[in-house]
Amino acid sequence: MPTYARAPLAFERGEGSWLITADGEKYLDFGAGIAVISLGHAHPKLLAALEAQARRLWHVSNLYEIPGQTRLAERLVDASFADTVFFGNSGAEAMELCIKIARRYWSSKGEGRYRVITFQGGFHGRTLATISATGNPRHTEGFGPLVDGFDILPVGDLEAVRAAIGAETAAIMIEPVQGEGGLRPVPAEFMQGLRALCDEHGLLLILDEIQCGMGRTGTLFAYQQMGIEPDIMGLAKALGGGFPISAVLARAEVARPMTAGSHGATFGGNPLAMAVGNAVLDALLAPGFLTEVAQKGRDLRKRLDALARRHPDIIADVRGLGLMLGLRLRDGVAVGDLVDAARAEHLLTVPAGDNTMRLLPPLTCSAEEISAAADRLETACARISAAAKKESA
Repeated sequence: MPTYARAPLAFERGEGSWLITADGEKYLDFGAGIAVISLGHAHPKLLAALEAQARRLWHVSNLYEIPGQTRLAERLVDASFADTVFFGNSGAEAMELCIKIARRYWSSKGEGRYRVITFQGGFHGRTLATISATGNPRHTEGFGPLVDGFDILPVGDLEAVRAAIGAETAAIMIEPVQGEGGLRPVPAEFMQGLRALCDEHGLLLILDEIQCGMGRTGTLFAYQQMGIEPDIMGLAKALGGGFPISAVLARAEVARPMTAGSHGATFGGNPLAMAVGNAVLDALLAPGFLTEVAQKGRDLRKRLDALARRHPDIIADVRGLGLMLGLRLRDGVAVGDLVDAARAEHLLTVPAGDNTMRLLPPLTCSAEEISAAADRLETACARISAAAKKESA
């Protein structure tokens, strides 16, 4: 189906931070499959884990115990706020379950709370419920009627959130860093205010860390930099390093109503995915790894800030946390044009909302690759400036 506006480019293989075409052209991948390839392409430990598991067992279904699930769940619990984990296959699937858990929690208490407060600029997936949660016309057009139960508010206005809380409000759901919405970190003070409102009114706080979780911001989870803990959280993307896997983490009390038969996933938590997920976590939790990610984020941010100073006609500001950074472009400069210009320099990036280019390199990228990416962006910006001057002449 023609649902993707694909670039005229295909790759045969990947090596670390690089993608390589069939004729040997190398592209520096600072999109990482939209924040998925956390440890780079063809990481030897991920390959070894997948190959070893593939020779033993692929799939048994959740009718039976899957030891890899238990191990990965225990490790995620130990590293987070959570007491329990459900494994699925995609980010949208995870966020759909987050919403279901919140509704079932209140239903189990005999209360008709089902509404969820969400935020403008958010993105939670493409199921009917998750597009309804964001209300973006780009994603909702033609798919009505939308799912009822979402109140969409501006980020940063705590009084608007307080005013929206009613007898039917079950939860507040937010991305700590908006990815699709333009690489916008939510201020820690606002996140702390949301947590306080949830505590005051007995609501559940749901975090969407599909894109910003699993080391992307320099800590294992972005919420760990914001002085709060959620009640429910969705993970995916980097959790599998390129292998499809998602997880929903929750506190025990909140998840208690999710009894046998209340939810399921045929492929969720399959042995292949669990082997890879555990290998990814081995790398992320290795001593010093996340400290290095945070330093790389600072180094890339410094290079992007300097780029913005040299090209104020193109770049309005630099945004993000860790290795989840964005260039917000000036009005009149289309993000697609800069993405195309960067690709012409063999640098791959990802467009986002709010006229923002995403830079989401593998967490394993080197200092030399960060420097190379900045140099290629410099050339791309110069190309855009030259084209603009020629057009106005």
